[in-house]
Parts: sequence; C-alpha cells; structure tokens
Amino acid sequence: MIAESLKSLFTRDLNKLKTEIESYQNEETIWKTDKNILNSAGNLCLHLVGNLNHFVGAQLGNSGYIRNRDLEFSLKNIPRAELIQQIESTIEVINSSLGNLSAEDMEKEYPLEALGYKMTTEYFLIHLLGHLEYHLGQINYHRRLLDVE
Repeated sequence: MIAESLKSLFTRDLNKLKTEIESYQNEETIWKTDKNILNSAGNLCLHLVGNLNHFVGAQLGNSGYIRNRDLEFSLKNIPRAELIQQIESTIEVINSSLGNLSAEDMEKEYPLEALGYKMTTEYFLIHLLGHLEYHLGQINYHRRLLDVE
C-alpha cells in the first residue's frame, strides 16, 4: 500500500535531516546565512517540521498541532538538541498519521486546497515528500558550503 511506502520514505528522509543537523561541526553555523543563501539550515528544518506537522499531523492525524509559519523563518538559535527532538517527534507523527490511513482514505480529496486546487490525499503526500527532499538538499549544500573551519 502506498501509505506504507510513504511512511518509509518520510522516515528515511527525516532521519537524513536529523543526520544533516547533527553533522554541523559548528552549531552556530546551523543559523548562518550568507550572500544569496537567505534561509539558514535551522529555519529550513523548522519549516519542514512545521509543514509536516500541519499538513500530515493536524490535517490527517488530528494531532491538534497549530502551525505558526512565520516563526519557522524568524526564530533563531534554537539549540541543535531541540531541533533533533522536533525531527524525532515529527517522525512519530508521520508514522502515526499515515498508519491510520486506508487505501480509500488516500484516494479521498485532501481536506485543504494547499496548492490552490483540489487533489487527492495521495497526490498531496507525494508533493510533501518532494518538498521535504528539496529542502533537505538545500540543507546539505548549506552545511557543505558554510560549515567550514
């Protein structure tokens, strides 16, 4: 079933996000921006956690999560350990939320028009996975470009 495949892929990529955040030699660099790099790895991490907790946890898993998207980009200097904890909690939310979806649920219309049009839950979850992977790649480059001694 696709929900199981998506659980596996989200878990894989969120664990990779955790590895990227852990791999910074200098914790302060997680929050660094430079020239045309407008978003820090820390803010991208907060954005991914907020995005998934909102669109998967709250909308599909009824987690009660309330998103504050502006804070995802304005908060600074959150300790690495707290970012890691938020990623780990997000993995739990993803697995719980997707674990409760049936094949029929995946074919239902997603409850929000998050992209400006109606789509199935399955379609939007695939979009969210792509979004995670896009920003994960940015974080990887951010670390390799800016986390130098």
